[in-house]
Amino acid sequence: MKDDALKEKLTKVLPYLNEKQQRIFAATEAMSLGYGGISKVSRLTGFSRTTLHKGIQDLEIQDYELLEKVRLPGGGRKSTHLRNKRVRKAIDDLVEDSTRGDPMCPLKWTSKSIRHIAEVLSKRGIKVSRESVRAILKDLGYSLRANDKSLEDSHPDRDDQFRYISKKVKSFLKRGLPVISVDTKKKELIGNFANKGKEWRQKDNPRKVKGHDFHEADQEVGIPYGIYDQGKNLGWVNVGCDHDTATFAVQSIQRWWNYMGKKLYPDAKELLICADSGGSNGYRVRLWKLKLQELADKRGLHISVCHFPRGTSKWNKIEHRLFSHISMNWKGQPLTSHDVMVNLIGSTKTKTGLKVKAKIDKRKYPIGVKVTDGDMRKVNLKKDTFHGEWNYKILRTIS
Repeated sequence: MKDDALKEKLTKVLPYLNEKQQRIFAATEAMSLGYGGISKVSRLTGFSRTTLHKGIQDLEIQDYELLEKVRLPGGGRKSTHLRNKRVRKAIDDLVEDSTRGDPMCPLKWTSKSIRHIAEVLSKRGIKVSRESVRAILKDLGYSLRANDKSLEDSHPDRDDQFRYISKKVKSFLKRGLPVISVDTKKKELIGNFANKGKEWRQKDNPRKVKGHDFHEADQEVGIPYGIYDQGKNLGWVNVGCDHDTATFAVQSIQRWWNYMGKKLYPDAKELLICADSGGSNGYRVRLWKLKLQELADKRGLHISVCHFPRGTSKWNKIEHRLFSHISMNWKGQPLTSHDVMVNLIGSTKTKTGLKVKAKIDKRKYPIGVKVTDGDMRKVNLKKDTFHGEWNYKILRTIS
């Protein structure tokens, strides 16, 4: 039996057995392997050779009444280190200091592996094996844990802002006015690079892609700026080729209006935009507001904007109503050209009726554009009474 198969067998069966049954079962497997079996099973299970020899002795005992006696979980004599208060305290202090972020802790800037812990203890004159460190950590209540991504950098008025946005969206939709959620999806490298996800292919014929995906100086990119129409369940994606700037963001909205919006809402004089608080469409970005003023004047629209508080972008409907479906549609497909990217986005559909259109935007969008105080005075901006920095209206100045 191969090691992997044996390990799988032992892993599946042992958790259902008590301590004595585990010992006997493992010993049985070791005996069936013949010479070297005890060493192999010891390595696969972590049982000591002494434990396996004890299991063999149990098999040879004919006194079944004695065999029925089972030690309670955690019973038996503790190892010397497990009972040594000095060693236990040293390990506990060491791990706790690194957890609290004590800059003097020797584990502050390295992984908290049992090997590193044993090495640090050894330098302090405490000789202890890695397995003893593992056993003590477990006995102290420690276990391996991944990061828990449950913290949000939330504003105290976060929920009130959610309710405010919801109320405003319902008001616009009730009046038949357009409501769009906007955001920039992750910048994608254009070329034969791996794309997350899997696709159905013949077993021995995986798609060949480049072994690296880092950005090179002349590497082409695709920047998908999405607009999701909440009332019509329609998506528009402007695929940029240059930089994700506020000018690019507003130009994407203008292209949506030209290709879709004005046809769907021919009589609309108002538009509501739901956006994140950061990025190219952030509430602090002067250029964003200046370009929205230009759009309002050019298209004869009053543009209302509501920003989601920092750290809550996942609540923006575009994330789970549009971007998630695009990612599902192109999973495992290398984005070898802008045309491929646009076609994959444009073919995204859902059972609930979502349809998406996409176009390439080859314009140049320079970074570092300065907006002066004089420029900002041209913006006819009216702040809402509730968090005017997040909620505001840009009024058209040309009737």
